Parts: sequence; structure tokens; C-alpha cells
Amino acid sequence: MNLDEAISGRRTVRSYARAAVDQPLIARLIDAAIQAPSAMNQQPWSFTVVRDQSMLDRISARAKVHVLEELTAGAKNDLLRARLAAPDFHIFHHAPVLILISATEQGSWVVEDCAMAAENLMLAAFAAGLGSCWVGFAQGYLQTTEGKAILGLPDTWVPAAPIVVGHPDVLPPPVPRKQPKVLWVG
Repeated sequence: MNLDEAISGRRTVRSYARAAVDQPLIARLIDAAIQAPSAMNQQPWSFTVVRDQSMLDRISARAKVHVLEELTAGAKNDLLRARLAAPDFHIFHHAPVLILISATEQGSWVVEDCAMAAENLMLAAFAAGLGSCWVGFAQGYLQTTEGKAILGLPDTWVPAAPIVVGHPDVLPPPVPRKQPKVLWVG
């Protein structure tokens, strides 16, 4: 698969088969992630791999509560509130693997560095026939003291990119893309 096919073919997957993802494949995804550029080549990332479904279930439940407590009023948030309040909604979509990319230090661009590593990881997952999803619902909770503790993360780490990976049950169709707003200067 060439890069253009990976970029245009990758989709956010929210339905996964129960099949496990083997450790060597996860290691290949992490190797792709660390090829990302980083500010001043600091490479400030770490990778926490969670394959324990009971732990993913606990994090999902606690993260849902955390997000619900943080939501403000508004029509868009009312839709989110309804989804998060549903007992059968699992923020990780029952994916078999969570790969949390965290910055190992504070810094001006560490979150952006981790985001670039995440995109590499998601493109590599697609090229390997896997699906992935950046789970924004998990981010805020995993940045709390409790969220870090459940995974054994040091207090100084900055959880930046919770990415679930697995074999897709269904590969979503392409979505229409809006025309970009481009400002040409010069």
C-alpha cells in the first residue's frame, strides 16, 4: 500500500471484532509511531499498551463519568450526554487494544509531537489491515491523577493520544470532505 492509499483509505473505526492483535504487530505500530518528527528531535513520547478488557471496561466507565461531569449545557453536549449516559456505550468500542501515547515531560510542543506519532501509528494500523480510533472521551480522564494511577503512569507524564486498535468488524465508507479554506499569500 502506498502512502496516498493509506492517507485516503484510513477511517475511524468504532466496531471491532473480538480477535486479539498480537504483540509483534503492536510493536510494529509503535515503531511506525516513533518515526514521527518531534520538536528539536526530543522524541518525548511513551507508549502504554492495554490489552486487559476488564481494565478497559473500568477506564471506560470512569471516563464516561468524568466527561459527563465536565460537559456544559448546550444542544451538542446534550447529544454527547445521552450517548455517554447509555449503559451499553463503551468509549473504546470494545477494541482489543488501547495504545496510549503520553509525553514523558512537560514542554511547549509535546502534545503535538505525540499527535504526530499517533497519526503514524494509525496509518500503519490501516496499512496492516487494522482499524483505529483516537478516543477523545478518554483523554481528560487519563490526564487526571486517578486516570494516571489506574495505568501506573508517572504524575509528570502527559497522556495525549489514546488510540484503540483492532480488527474492524466493519470498515466505514469514505466520508465527503469539505473543500479546504486556502489562503495563498504571495
